Amino acid sequence: MKPDLSTFDIAGRAMAAQLVRMNAIASNLANAGSVAGSEDGAYRALKPVFATRYDGAAATVDVARVARTGTPEKRLQPGHPLADASGHVWVAAVDPNQEMVEMVETARQYANNVEVLSTARGLALDTLRLGK
Repeated sequence: MKPDLSTFDIAGRAMAAQLVRMNAIASNLANAGSVAGSEDGAYRALKPVFATRYDGAAATVDVARVARTGTPEKRLQPGHPLADASGHVWVAAVDPNQEMVEMVETARQYANNVEVLSTARGLALDTLRLGK
């Protein structure tokens, strides 16, 4: 029988999930405004899908998968080098404003988990000092 998850395990998994989320946001921002010559070739935003994982009395989070979302916008730009025969290009399905809001939220959640780890570490050290 494996031991239950500790506070460090739970916070660590949450931080790992937020790191995946932050990497997806960075990729989305890097590709915002990119164009392609076909709908299939256009960039679609990455969104991590989280799943709750129960381990005894504790629950934590895992990244179940990273999904591609959004529908590329079709624009008429006949002079563009990537334009198809009808003069259309497809622009990435990424909203930079939404991605920035998600980035701030992700950074705050990551910082909250760092604070949880710091507090748990401090409490453990204080407990050890009591035994001296």
